[in-house]
Amino acid sequence: MLDITRNQWFAAGVVIVLLGVQFRMVESYELTPDATRILARQTGHPVASLNDTIESLTGRTQPMPRATLRPPEWLGWSLISLGSVLILHAMAMKKPD
Repeated sequence: MLDITRNQWFAAGVVIVLLGVQFRMVESYELTPDATRILARQTGHPVASLNDTIESLTGRTQPMPRATLRPPEWLGWSLISLGSVLILHAMAMKKPD
């Protein structure tokens, strides 16, 4: 079985901390029309079915309104703290031989 080494714990911690900082710095994310269409189809949003009906009748796609995602404040803080714990865990492990 493959064991996770000290360096892998440290790298995962750094990536998670940076992701948490990213979520704290950005207030909202605006999706592209294609990503909005995919998200609407996956969630079964009524706009997606209406857009599919119009596309089947006319052969053209209607422009979808762009979706805006606003991550909650706690998400960034929790990712920063989780990444910090992983970094500290990596530092507490024995050095590789």
